[in-house]
Amino acid sequence: MRMRMRIYPFVLRLLGLLPLTTFPSSARLPPTCDRYTLGTKRLVDGSSLPELRSLPHILIDCSPSSAVPIFRPPLLPPLTSSSSTSSHGIPSSYPPMASSHRYHHGLLSFVLLVAVADNATSASSIRVDVIRRPSGMASSVPAFREAPAFRNGDDCPSPSEAGRVDIAMTLDANYLRGTMAAVLSILQHTSCPESVTFHFLAAQFEPDVLASIRAAFPYLDFRVYRFDSGRVRGRISRSIRHALDQPLNYARIYLADILPPEVRRVIYLDSDIVVVDDIRHLWEVELEGHVVAAPEYCHANFTKYFTDAFWSDATLSSTFDGRQPCYFNTGVMVMDVEMWRSGGYTKMVEDWMGVQKQKRIYHLGSLPPFLLVLAGNIKAVDHRWNQHGLGGDNIEGKCRSLHPGPISLLHWSGKGKPWLRLDSRKPCAVDYLWAPYDLYKSSSPSLEE
Repeated sequence: MRMRMRIYPFVLRLLGLLPLTTFPSSARLPPTCDRYTLGTKRLVDGSSLPELRSLPHILIDCSPSSAVPIFRPPLLPPLTSSSSTSSHGIPSSYPPMASSHRYHHGLLSFVLLVAVADNATSASSIRVDVIRRPSGMASSVPAFREAPAFRNGDDCPSPSEAGRVDIAMTLDANYLRGTMAAVLSILQHTSCPESVTFHFLAAQFEPDVLASIRAAFPYLDFRVYRFDSGRVRGRISRSIRHALDQPLNYARIYLADILPPEVRRVIYLDSDIVVVDDIRHLWEVELEGHVVAAPEYCHANFTKYFTDAFWSDATLSSTFDGRQPCYFNTGVMVMDVEMWRSGGYTKMVEDWMGVQKQKRIYHLGSLPPFLLVLAGNIKAVDHRWNQHGLGGDNIEGKCRSLHPGPISLLHWSGKGKPWLRLDSRKPCAVDYLWAPYDLYKSSSPSLEE
């Protein structure tokens, strides 16, 4: 049985100006592709091997007119898929317990390769080389290629405190490959890359990890802070997945305590994401008096995030009285750091973790205590900023397709991570959306007959 690769050219839609248009598989994408979004509403099969060989010529570089990159590899564009603050700590009766879009850009440069098993005995077949760890490496930290250097455009504000975008992420050697891809995607698609500062939270200082970041991004403005795992270790309760129990997964609770005073607002991002739009659009969201802004999903069954023991306790469940709680994913959120600090939100979250230690009221790591404190009282952000769940469920990590609607950020939340599935030769279709941002050495896909 041979493995044969098919190419599915996406349907393109001119942003609000033209109706949905289908391009034949042989069509060359227009050079003004920064005005288009990539869609999966209708897929056209039938690309031939010669067309596949022309892939590098189809990967057209589109960038905002003001951005001046030194070099831009073929990466992804913004996508389109088919289909008043109040404190909410533990109820007082409960016993005490221990933006304006100036640019729509990015590269319209992705051709989804879907591997299909076929018994056909065709003379030609396509193989995509799998990403492997270079042999003979002494360090446990993967080796990465140096990323392109990106420069601000003429219209960008000076990279001062006022014009700076602050992004916080955790730094874990096990997820370093994801972090590198996330950073590259942010720099690739923002119009002002030199105005972005990264704040990395690490459980320990690992020289090899820091050296990898400096080598891959020589021009990156970043700082590393040590997160004291002991502060949260005794508060963690066992969840349904081991990765959710790691102390670093709870570091986002302590951002206001860790970041320096000059950081008044921050975007927190998980390491299993790629951004395919200008991050400044998310940064410029008006919080309107809320401490957190994030995509909100009110259609989700909110009750499933808590146990029967929680809902049957009238005192505990009364915490949601007076608000309409909705699920939101804490892997992508904008936080008013000053308001979080002055409002004592860290203590509120910790108190709910204390309740959990005495009476099991949830199963999902650091998410439920955030929901207990903030659900129904956040600034809702467009769903395009968290196309989540691409890692499948928390038990098996089965493949999932994209949700309907435009996409600015892809999030592989769930058990399955794209770099692991690619390495195992069992990738999901959406994992090919992540692969172009992978800086892991020897990871460039090569097509051979």
